[in-house]
Amino acid sequence: GSRTQLEDTAPRIVEHPTNVLVSKGEPATLSCKAEGRPAPVVEWYKDGERVETDREDPRSHRTLLPGGSLFFLRILHGRRGKPDEGVYVCVARNYLGEATSRNASLEVAGE
Repeated sequence: GSRTQLEDTAPRIVEHPTNVLVSKGEPATLSCKAEGRPAPVVEWYKDGERVETDREDPRSHRTLLPGGSLFFLRILHGRRGKPDEGVYVCVARNYLGEATSRNASLEVAGE
């Protein structure tokens, strides 16, 4: 059969993150899956600021999983605040455009 040329497509989010409530020190995952051609690059933003993962900082406790989800080895929570708490969105981009997921809040459970 003749191979149909697959057309490039702008990203779309097929799995959105949902709100999470986590105990401090526990792992957590914010789901995100995007489709597109070429495969979109996923970035995460927390309260509007880009989230650094172990790709930028090997010591980071946050890992960008191959599918685009954001994995926290353990939720950080100190006397000085709750650095992981906030509202997250994932953004998938390729040269045709970008797609932004719904907001998901990550909350750290009280003591």
